[in-house]
Amino acid sequence: MYGQIYNLDDNIGSLNVKLTEDDLKEITDAVPIEEVAGVRNELQIPLVKLGNQGLEVSKLGFGCLTLSGVYNSPLPEEDGIAVIKYAFSKGITFFDTSDYYGPHTNEILLGKALKQLPREKIQIATKFGVQKFEYPQMEVNGSPEYVRSSCEASLKRLDVQYIDLYYQHRVDTKVPIEETVGELKKLVEEGKVKYIGLSDASPDTIRRAHAVHPITALQTEWSLWNREIEDEIIPLCRELGIGIVPYSPLGRGFLAGKGVVENFHANTVLDLFPRFQGENLDKNKAIFSRIEGLARKYQCTPAQLALAWVLQQGDDIVPIPGTTKIKNLENNIGSLKLKLTEEELKEISDAVPMEEVAGSISLPNMDHYHWNRIERLARKHQCTPAQLALAWVFKQGDDIAPIPGTTKIKNLDDNIGSLNVKLTEDDLKEITDAVPIEEVAGGRSYQSMDHFLWKFANTPPQN
Repeated sequence: MYGQIYNLDDNIGSLNVKLTEDDLKEITDAVPIEEVAGVRNELQIPLVKLGNQGLEVSKLGFGCLTLSGVYNSPLPEEDGIAVIKYAFSKGITFFDTSDYYGPHTNEILLGKALKQLPREKIQIATKFGVQKFEYPQMEVNGSPEYVRSSCEASLKRLDVQYIDLYYQHRVDTKVPIEETVGELKKLVEEGKVKYIGLSDASPDTIRRAHAVHPITALQTEWSLWNREIEDEIIPLCRELGIGIVPYSPLGRGFLAGKGVVENFHANTVLDLFPRFQGENLDKNKAIFSRIEGLARKYQCTPAQLALAWVLQQGDDIVPIPGTTKIKNLENNIGSLKLKLTEEELKEISDAVPMEEVAGSISLPNMDHYHWNRIERLARKHQCTPAQLALAWVFKQGDDIAPIPGTTKIKNLDDNIGSLNVKLTEDDLKEITDAVPIEEVAGGRSYQSMDHFLWKFANTPPQN
């Protein structure tokens, strides 16, 4: 009781403390709110309208993909949850996942994190449609039955009553989009989904889908070094009132500096992308150097410059960069503080001319993937792809004498070097398995000349 009276006297005594404006400022500055652990800075990341259907999200979202590993090893569950909780504490309320990520484990991870956060203040975006993906084979399903079963499964994994934004992850070109969106519309009417989105859809698909039920958002790749959507897709989305959610706004880490590192993570798929390979990577390093120079000019990091460029392409833009590191998350959030004029945005755009960006940003098609497999095995055996392929032929038997031709001395030396490549039986099998014949697309001869192939080279019987 005495202690409580003492505290009361102490509080009353505060009325006798005289403070000037300078004193008040000094006291305020002594306790920076951003340094107070556990306090959410509400003003750091503003809420914005995504599309014109009523969905409100944080101006910067968070892509959860990397927490389950694609370009990196998966984080332990508790670490992934900690990153999500920290993102929310800094004002990020828009979290993006997919049933394909993991697969399934990413949704489960986000669902567990949500149990420790206020659900009503969070917007969950997830996706359906990728039924199976074993590179380079992807099976996409947009049938009404699959839409419904996928939604039910995602609700269960996330352990929520509704999904804020439900995307078709990839368009099923075998199913009319009207049927797919028709089922999504039913899910909206049932309260299981609030808003509908598409991902990487064509202009025609977007228009047809929007005619069935308003599309709230389009998720698509957009960054300083991938701007092919600017001429047609962006104007169409703005015409229809569809928000734009750029994924890979940092070019899969390249624009943050990751691309200048020669050795990618052992479990990454980045070296399957042509932009991260050989001469392409060397050429693209020059582009990153320009971004680095501009970042120094604007007193920010390269990642902040690249992300600020995306953020300031319009009020309808909500990028979803992902990361496994709190330091990178803080860095990304810092991009919101960087204000760029129209002239500065143009200067940054001009520093990355699309015609100078080397290599495709997309995963190669099947035949290119076979090339990538061979290239990776060649690195393993410390030889060139040509030497690996030729050594494989040599090792098929002592009675084998291949006759490769070339017009270049350099290539001739390369071919001769294949004789120095030593391969075990296990090595030969690994190389053979890397190129399943049933996956090789297209004939190896002119169609009209097929009857001259060895399998058809039969002569008539002698009279």
